[in-house]
Amino acid sequence: MSQTATVERLEDVDADNPRIVTRAVADRYASNTLNRPQYRVGDTDVSVVNGTPYWAAPLAPDGLFNKITKRQAGTVLVDMTTQQANVRSVDGELETGVGTIFHRNYRWELLKSQAYLVDYGDPKMVIHNDTQYIAVPYSEPQFHLTPLPHSTPQWGGVAVIDPSGSIDTLSPSEAAASPILDNQQLYPEDLALQSVAATKYRNGILNTYTSHEDEIEIAPLPGDGNDQPFFILSESGPQYVVAVEPYGDAQGLQELWTIDGQNGTFERYVPADSLFGPQRAADLVRQSAPQTDWDRFTPAEPILTVIDDREYWQVRVVPEDNSGIVYVAFVDARSGDVDSFEQTDAITQFLAGETPVEAPTETDPSETTTETPTVIVQRVAENGTVIETMTVYDDESVEIRTPTNSTADTENTTARALGS
Repeated sequence: MSQTATVERLEDVDADNPRIVTRAVADRYASNTLNRPQYRVGDTDVSVVNGTPYWAAPLAPDGLFNKITKRQAGTVLVDMTTQQANVRSVDGELETGVGTIFHRNYRWELLKSQAYLVDYGDPKMVIHNDTQYIAVPYSEPQFHLTPLPHSTPQWGGVAVIDPSGSIDTLSPSEAAASPILDNQQLYPEDLALQSVAATKYRNGILNTYTSHEDEIEIAPLPGDGNDQPFFILSESGPQYVVAVEPYGDAQGLQELWTIDGQNGTFERYVPADSLFGPQRAADLVRQSAPQTDWDRFTPAEPILTVIDDREYWQVRVVPEDNSGIVYVAFVDARSGDVDSFEQTDAITQFLAGETPVEAPTETDPSETTTETPTVIVQRVAENGTVIETMTVYDDESVEIRTPTNSTADTENTTARALGS
């Protein structure tokens, strides 16, 4: 706590590089486009390529035989900044890679070359000048003799492995200065989360068993595989964000921690007014769309986003099978107002502080105006779930017919018209 600065405002998000695609959706996108039966898509992590954030995953051998005989064949990149499945691959075998037999595995090589007390994080694929690298941030223990002998973890540096298998161990300052690692997440994300979580003891261990004064806890989030910390690009560069709420049943936002992804500087934002927490933001998204079947869709990855000094929870709505991004909702953390956008251009406009205008999904380039629907007809199940929606325009009509071979009572056939 003594090494952390408390700030009065948060930095605006980088509107040109929004975080739209969630990790689970990126995994689905990458798997859907994979056409190499001997390989699989490994674990995804954020990587910045030419200034654009991607979900990057190693193309690892699949199956025991292939693990023994083959090397990592490349890297799969999923564009994080668009709702579309924009996936590409960088091909090329790595002498030391991810998902291979132990003597060609990155972790084995690191354990042979470094001290065993070092705690290596997850490997991250980095693409620099079309060359693949594996970056592994790590922490190491710092020993103390008082008041009792103990150790605390600290950032040790970053190990960088090139395609030939050569390992370059960089200190934190060397990693931040490396052009290969420019804008990458260098600070260990596990260490960032553990450090924030440990501040629950700011008033002593006894306080966590008695009065719980100022005690915090990491805010739980809805969604599949969307755990904090989140890595985003802000106006000043890459950073992690961690939202915390008060201990217990309270779900408001108590603090938001930001950790510089390049140098590990911690900052703490304490809202002057009461702000909704991420759980409440997800509830407001559900309430704003009562016609949605929320058994099939879920709000995911709420991230506190600042737009023109105003705090919003940016929430992605995804299907249960993580097959795509349905839309992105922005929940005003003070008023609870919800704005939802289905198109990437509208999302970036809102992030830039502009008034978004969403274009029709299918338009004729020769048209200069768009039709306004006269009636929206919904097919509704007995439990109130909307099964199908149809839009009817001025030059169209709706007819409800009962087949002649049906015994159904025409009086039980209904259509619900919304708006006019």
